[in-house]
Amino acid sequence: MSSRTSSRTGGRGRGRPSTAARTRRRTVAQALIAFLARQYTERDGHRRRLIGATWGIFGHGNVAGVGQALVECSEDMRYLQGRNEQSMVHAAVGYARQSNRLSAQAVTTSIGPGATNLVTGAALATVNRLPVLLLPGDAFATRPADPVLQQLEVASAGDVSVNDTLRPVSAYFDRITRPEALVPAALAAMRVLTDPAATGAVTLALPQDVQAEAYDWPEEFFAERVWRVRRQPPDPDELADAVRLVREARRPLLVAGGGVRHSAAEEELAAFADATGIPVASTQAGKGSLHHDHPCDVGGIGHTGTATADELAAAADLVIGVGTRWTDFSTASATLFQNPDVRFLNLNVTGFDAHKLAAHPLVADARTALRRLAADLAGHRVEPAYVTGYSGAKKRWERRVEAAFTAGEDTGRPTQAQVLGALDALVTGEDIVINAAGSLPGDLHKLWRARSHDQYHVEYGYSCMGYEIPAAIGVQLAAPGRPVWALVGDGTYLMSPTELVTAVQEGLPVKVVILQNHGYASIGGLSETVGAERFGTAYRFRAADATYTGSPLPLDLAANAASLGMRLIRAGTIGDLREALAEARAADAPTCVYVETETADTVSGVPPAQAWWDVPVAETATRIAAVEAREEYDRHAATRRRHL
Repeated sequence: MSSRTSSRTGGRGRGRPSTAARTRRRTVAQALIAFLARQYTERDGHRRRLIGATWGIFGHGNVAGVGQALVECSEDMRYLQGRNEQSMVHAAVGYARQSNRLSAQAVTTSIGPGATNLVTGAALATVNRLPVLLLPGDAFATRPADPVLQQLEVASAGDVSVNDTLRPVSAYFDRITRPEALVPAALAAMRVLTDPAATGAVTLALPQDVQAEAYDWPEEFFAERVWRVRRQPPDPDELADAVRLVREARRPLLVAGGGVRHSAAEEELAAFADATGIPVASTQAGKGSLHHDHPCDVGGIGHTGTATADELAAAADLVIGVGTRWTDFSTASATLFQNPDVRFLNLNVTGFDAHKLAAHPLVADARTALRRLAADLAGHRVEPAYVTGYSGAKKRWERRVEAAFTAGEDTGRPTQAQVLGALDALVTGEDIVINAAGSLPGDLHKLWRARSHDQYHVEYGYSCMGYEIPAAIGVQLAAPGRPVWALVGDGTYLMSPTELVTAVQEGLPVKVVILQNHGYASIGGLSETVGAERFGTAYRFRAADATYTGSPLPLDLAANAASLGMRLIRAGTIGDLREALAEARAADAPTCVYVETETADTVSGVPPAQAWWDVPVAETATRIAAVEAREEYDRHAATRRRHL
């Protein structure tokens, strides 16, 4: 990544006088917004606005600073009104992901709880390596009164504020205690936001008095600046090692992660698979890198993966990770790759990830390196019998998917899989499907048929409940005109429904599908497997003796969504659901489809987990459920291995 200042808008050009002596008087907040409005990214010759808009909720700490600046610069910077600070970050993250990290959004909050509400969203952004600029208000730098409202006092450190909670979840953090400090801090913030190997949440904490302070800024600070997003080429020796490993392998498997999408390397991946015949599995972030009907696509991998991909992984002698962080879900908690001679090759723009699993690293941009690999492997292809084997397994899995999607009668209450099947039958490659938490990510990873490279949007790095609705708003802002679906369970909906108001206010035609099963179905199922007997996972009446009755709480989430301004469609049966989804897809206003699904106690038809996931079980217990669960846990844990 590099930057350059345009000579057309105040940079230095031949024969032009220096602009260093020219200044413009503005407050710190005004200068920051004016600066952000003139930052651009460029990759492959395409230029984009870096900060597309600023989200905000105002209170003391930002209303007189950043708030006033946004009014002053309203023609240059779009403002979006949020309802919850965490949700504003989720919306900005959805926007950044849909924009392939080439465009981002800023989020401004007041001090105190407004600032600390950013922490979860910031962690999600940094875990997923997605850029978002956070501008929380901070306590007075000049300390005219100490403490001020909402200020945290630390007896041993006078310079600590609640914003320091953002340090460990930020890819870059700075506190602007003097106006002139904004210049290097703002440039450093842009550098990190546009660095494909280091991006994430970037925090500039802004003391409320400093925001409003005036300063004579050099005109060059406000010149258009273009940040080139580099495509790092592979090291020749690392590339040679990679070519040798692929040529030596007899049962190679490629695992596509989110880095394929961030690099826009989908065509190169398809060409590589076509040429070599190597099967391609995908993480949650990488699903869709190959379309579901590509001959080499074998579906999701790991605990939520397909039988096809997981069986290939168990026998693979070479695993090629492209743009993946290798989380425990993808590796089945280090139990998935069982070939005693398995080797790993990691193609990743981040060296930290490229060395995981004791792999041979290929530190490079995914698109650039896949092209070079394909060229250097010209003529190489896996054995025909290997292709025949995984092709047959893929067909068998597709029959299981179809059975899960279509089981049951049109007049009955649908299972969760049937809801996905109804949506699957309706959408095209134009649609975008968003999810993050609960049992839906697992079902989607196993069953969903991705028809385009950006249709499948499941946030599973942080798996944050409440992400879906605000993320759908961010995606809709980045992809106007495309149908955007937020799939949420009742537990997730109750976490953060308030951004529905923002969708209504902005006239964004997001489609929200609420699946009501009266409790935390996913964690309930997990609770049962680890011997916790579904404790505290259902929405039930509590009796005077502290026991729970069998009757569900009288929640009407559909009425709640309607009260927030959403157009509402209720679906009672599978047949109703198909009609409701079609109506929602055609709607030009924010629309909610509400469907009550079969409960977690009912067989859904979704194939069970194909690989293990490590959730520790009580080592000693008196209840038989926990004792039996521990025996099962020990059996799986014994298969874990370190790849060295």
